[in-house]
Amino acid sequence: MTDRPEVGAIAPEFTLKSQAGDAPVSLRDYQGKQAVVLYFYPKDDTPGCTTESCSFRDLKGDYEAAGAAILGVSLDDVESHQKFADKYRLTFPLLADTDAAVSTAYGVYKEKNNYGKKYMGIERTTFVIDETGHIAKVFPRVKVDDHGDAVLEFLKERR
Repeated sequence: MTDRPEVGAIAPEFTLKSQAGDAPVSLRDYQGKQAVVLYFYPKDDTPGCTTESCSFRDLKGDYEAAGAAILGVSLDDVESHQKFADKYRLTFPLLADTDAAVSTAYGVYKEKNNYGKKYMGIERTTFVIDETGHIAKVFPRVKVDDHGDAVLEFLKERR
């Protein structure tokens, strides 16, 4: 297991498929963008993940005005992402980290415990990556209520 990169570290590069099914999405595609909001979430179409994703969806215009792109990452496959995106009209890339390589590189693939059952999964975490490819902010162990607003507030403060 990899430690989570901290503020100031270079964000680990990645290339993953999205629900769009066309060309894979790479972090380098966003080079020069004022910010990339990279949020890791446990599972498509579950209550917390839906709340979080819809929050980003609802604030997408504000994120774009702040110069930020939004990318969601989970262990689900492209087909699952497509259904989730269609159901909730999510208009930003949802990236399929089916082998957990990217989640591991970002230190968010962890042992979890649910009612005594231990398993590996994603610890809900958001990274803000700046225009130079460095991590500007980490939101660890995210609580979904008002998370989209909190990330947006950070983006506005750093402008």
